[in-house]
Amino acid sequence: MTTNILRILCSVLLLSLFSCQSSPEKTSAPPNVVLIFMDDMGYGDLECYGHPTTRTPHLNQLAAEGIRFTSFYAPAAVCTPSRAGLLTGRYPVRNAPHNFGPESKTGLPIDELLIAEVLGEAGYATAAIGKWHLGHLPPYLPTARGFDSFWGLPYSNDMILPWCPWLTEADKLHLYQDSTIGEEIGKNQDDLTVRYTEQAVQFIQEKKDAPFFLYLAHSMPHLPISTADRFKGTSVAGPYGDVIETVDWSVGEIRQALAASGQAENTLIIFTSDNGPWHNLPERMLQDGVEPWHTGTSGILRGAKTTTYEGGSRVPGIFHWPGVIPAGQVSREMATAIDIFPTLLRVCEAKLPREVALDGHDLLAHLKGESASPRTDFFYSKGKKFEAIRQGAWKLRHTEAAGMELFHLDRDPAEMYNLAEREPEKVQELWQALQEKAAEVGAETYPAEMAETD
Repeated sequence: MTTNILRILCSVLLLSLFSCQSSPEKTSAPPNVVLIFMDDMGYGDLECYGHPTTRTPHLNQLAAEGIRFTSFYAPAAVCTPSRAGLLTGRYPVRNAPHNFGPESKTGLPIDELLIAEVLGEAGYATAAIGKWHLGHLPPYLPTARGFDSFWGLPYSNDMILPWCPWLTEADKLHLYQDSTIGEEIGKNQDDLTVRYTEQAVQFIQEKKDAPFFLYLAHSMPHLPISTADRFKGTSVAGPYGDVIETVDWSVGEIRQALAASGQAENTLIIFTSDNGPWHNLPERMLQDGVEPWHTGTSGILRGAKTTTYEGGSRVPGIFHWPGVIPAGQVSREMATAIDIFPTLLRVCEAKLPREVALDGHDLLAHLKGESASPRTDFFYSKGKKFEAIRQGAWKLRHTEAAGMELFHLDRDPAEMYNLAEREPEKVQELWQALQEKAAEVGAETYPAEMAETD
């Protein structure tokens, strides 16, 4: 009898040890990270976010097998600030409130710490593929900011004539290989998404034996939109739908490459966008085939790119990591791309080399379904100003054009009903919180007298 009991106890102990060893967070190799960042993709552009005609089966599957956020925010509603917030984990009013273009002599401040630098120090191979837009001169390029390699464009795909009339014929758009200027990319950008994808697949294949961080920042669907011939006319949603479905194909190619190299189970994939769709186009854009309907949709949300209404900053947010992030989750809690930096610190077991005031929160426990999101507020920036704050369901927005606006986003996600006059105490509570955060990060707000309510 004693011998049988000992055998049973030994078996239980061995099973317990085996269970611990096979925990998805304790794999033999550190997890890879693929961060896919879209340009001007709206909240409502994907099938899994409610688009009625665009087909996105690969992204649908990615969301179904992981977690899909319905209140995920880009750091800002325009390109450069949003990328700065993503890669530094800090509100962009701290470091890069305005866009950098061909005429810029600076970029993201050199003393800013990027996630690629931290992961590189932790033993990760790092690559940036696609659009950069944080400075095109050598000290500001990705290979000077922690990335081992760079293949892509230094800024937005429209930053040439005729779409940027302040530029000259000398301002050409070129692909970069690391810090070397390569071939010119003119107005024909049909193969850009495909070529980015090919570069990403090649990187995944080459790094199959080492942990890697791949930052794939697509140029699409920023205007002027285009796609390869094989995708043209394949979507009933027109040229814009063709572009979105090309991006979906790209996600499928990346997942296939991960599977083929045996890395699918140990890779965290994050998919999101830098801001909402580009509506209310300036006249300069409506030429050389660009049409007003070549932009996406923010779904039921009000506003679009450049605005601090929800349509400007609320974007798709999908996280996928087999065995760690439970499948089939839909989170209605707040999170933002600023939170990706501290989340990756935890996921990749990386350490900050120096003290940095991060504005992001570690989302891992929430991604795993173990706790609520640690984010309870979000501040909407435009240039150097904070124009709005969200705390829980309440959002206070204060601009020169619209004055004071208060919305309850759970009941009114489309921001149709201004409750500022009905809820003066809530207005003052949020206004105070906005002022305190602005002082902390060095942001500006509109004059205090404009915030007075009856």
